[in-house]
Amino acid sequence: MGDTIGITGLGIICAIGNNTGEVLGSLLAKRSGIGPMKYLPSLHTEIPVGEIKLSTEEMKAMLGVDEPLASRTALMGAIAVREALSNAGIRDISGKRVALVSGTTVGVMDVTEEQFEKLGGADPGIPHGNECGKSTLDTARYAGIGGVPCCTISTACSSALNTIMVGADMLLRDEADIVIAGGTEGLSKFHLNGFNTLMILDRERCRPFDDTRAGLNLGEGAAYVVLEKNVSGALAYVNGYSNHCDAFHQTATSPDGDGAFLAMTGALRQAGLRPEDIQYINAHGTGTPDNDASEGNAFHRVFGDRLPEMSSTKSYTGHTTSASGSIEAVICVLAMRNGFTPASLGWSHPIPGGVIPTPGHTGVHLENVMCNAFGFGGNDSSMIFGQHPHPLESGNTYGIREVARTRVDTDEALSGLLEFYTPMEARRMCKLMKASLLSAFRAMREAGIPCPDAIISATPKGMLETSNLFLADIVANKEQLLKPTLFMMCTHNTISSAIAIRTKCHGYNCTYSQGEDSTFWAMRDARRLIASGEASSVLVCSFDENCREDGRTADFYAESVILLRDE
Repeated sequence: MGDTIGITGLGIICAIGNNTGEVLGSLLAKRSGIGPMKYLPSLHTEIPVGEIKLSTEEMKAMLGVDEPLASRTALMGAIAVREALSNAGIRDISGKRVALVSGTTVGVMDVTEEQFEKLGGADPGIPHGNECGKSTLDTARYAGIGGVPCCTISTACSSALNTIMVGADMLLRDEADIVIAGGTEGLSKFHLNGFNTLMILDRERCRPFDDTRAGLNLGEGAAYVVLEKNVSGALAYVNGYSNHCDAFHQTATSPDGDGAFLAMTGALRQAGLRPEDIQYINAHGTGTPDNDASEGNAFHRVFGDRLPEMSSTKSYTGHTTSASGSIEAVICVLAMRNGFTPASLGWSHPIPGGVIPTPGHTGVHLENVMCNAFGFGGNDSSMIFGQHPHPLESGNTYGIREVARTRVDTDEALSGLLEFYTPMEARRMCKLMKASLLSAFRAMREAGIPCPDAIISATPKGMLETSNLFLADIVANKEQLLKPTLFMMCTHNTISSAIAIRTKCHGYNCTYSQGEDSTFWAMRDARRLIASGEASSVLVCSFDENCREDGRTADFYAESVILLRDE
């Protein structure tokens, strides 16, 4: 008999409310928070966004923070963490093993880009915005729980839902008594301009699953849940979850939604449920032509013609990217506790052969709900929340052996990439990507593993060179005529997804970014996968780089390890 994972506390701040009560009121009133930008100092004022209704200074005052370089990401995170702990009735964590697992992609980017502008596009020499682990440490400190173990996951828009999976696994393996899991993401010009270069931002409020949909609206916010093991009377229970890689493209989804299909069916299988046992789905539903068609096809594959009530709440909050999975998880729990299904705002034109979202209903009983979160690189996750607990097994205990380890850390070694990629393919890559892919494919060749069961990466700063170049481009060109290829290579999970796309690995895929502890968390996850029997082979790739004043790579390293199950 396994253990159960209960959600005992909720905390949220987003465009439709600064706490759970306000968010619930907006959902029931079908009130969107998307509108003209007020706090983001971008020139693109024609683009609607889902901002929270507080300035940075107002959030600092709420939290008692007196730091000039406090980021919106960390401040929002702290507000949501505080509410989650209060909601769970936890006022003193002394004597308890508490961990914070948080998801983010832009980190403290709003602070970094402000410094870039002051210096005319030069590297400001401060902690970079894409050091995600710093924002998690700041979130813990501002929330009054500084010093607890912190872990940051950066898998783009699936980050926050993946933190709940990792948090549940930590409890199942008795690594913590309480886990606070979720994500936070502040709007930034880096963020806005990146998505704008991909031409997927709507100039009106987004209309997920509508035939006239034209793109997404970016939003910001944070949400966290308190997870505890074997508790009765929880707000909801985490009964099933699964992560798979679409292994198709860095920014586009496969037409048939392979990754989404695998994630949803994996979550159902773990929860011991059939498709007809789900009463409501909170879809990823970004409002882009690509995502909604792909996710709709995946729904057809899983549910056939018996699709449960389904909606996307991004028409309320905007797409909060790395925070979206936990924001929508909190919304799912609120819907379950209050007996309603959120409407898909703005929907009126069905997609021919597509799925039809719910107009929203009250007075309904939701026994099991599904929440989807999909990210760049095809990082697709699905989770099932239930009114009643379902025991989860921590798995077997298999032995683990390391069979290959390779390292690349010199410019001269990079020519070896031509053993695996054509000159044209290699020419489009930054130095860190070349090193990482070379070390990964050499390790797989040495181990005789052409496609691992799972891919995990670890990076303190992510794709620093490309991020710096994109920031400099924003300053030099005043947010105009920017290069989409730079933005596409900026996410922390670029490497792990690139390997998955090349090998067609549809298995588990995760990226950790917690400073010097990044590799520790990645290796811990890899060992968990093998020890529990979820994977027989795992590739772990660790990488980092430092940049010169012009933003170009000065030194770098990439090290890859292959772990196998020892039968």
